[in-house]
Amino acid sequence: MIAMNFSPKNEVWKDVDLSDAKEVLHHAFDLYHPRISIASSFGLEDVSLIDMAASIRPDFRVFALDTGRLNEETYECAEKIMERYGISIEWYFPKTESVQELERTKGMFSFRESVENRRECCGIRKVEPLNRALNNLDAWITGQRREQSLTRSGLNVVEVDKSHGGIAKINPLSDWTLDDVWSYVRRNELPYNRLHDAGYPSIGCAPCTRAIKPGEDQRAGRWWWEHPEHKECGLHINESETGKDVENI
Repeated sequence: MIAMNFSPKNEVWKDVDLSDAKEVLHHAFDLYHPRISIASSFGLEDVSLIDMAASIRPDFRVFALDTGRLNEETYECAEKIMERYGISIEWYFPKTESVQELERTKGMFSFRESVENRRECCGIRKVEPLNRALNNLDAWITGQRREQSLTRSGLNVVEVDKSHGGIAKINPLSDWTLDDVWSYVRRNELPYNRLHDAGYPSIGCAPCTRAIKPGEDQRAGRWWWEHPEHKECGLHINESETGKDVENI
């Protein structure tokens, strides 16, 4: 079991093997269903979580953010997921007026001009829709892994998400490696985003994602023009950066 600090109010997690992703999911559903949902961008990790969830309870929930700039391959993967598991996906979209104002005043690629501009775009296309998605939830599940990047090295399996009202944030694959994820996907013959076969270990908006080169960090293809410590869009605020937005359960 992974060592964690538990407050008295969260003794409900003390007997859970946090190194077992499926056990973590099962317990999370027992605690929070139906006010818990998997956040999916249809990468390998999210597809793996969806497959695990389907074996635990068929009425699990999945939400996704359509930023308006996703790759065609991502939509294809979403369709395959819906067909295989017979589920509907709760899509959230950015506010039309905000996108129009951004593009009319700053153009289509302002996010490449500065970190501030990129965060503004992510705020409109991702963060605000995420806030709406989480508004009526008590917990959300992510496919984040510590190995993915510098900004996720301190990730815990179970956290309190202070930036979203103190709801629980569950990261069942926190200590998985990329090889672990691929092994699960191949062993269970899961549908996955075909961009992964083209060298994309991490997939986001099309203009902000590229294939990585040999030896590069797994998220090097995300916002590749920025320094590694800046490579988060605001969906996952790192405790080490803020000291207050995320804490361990």
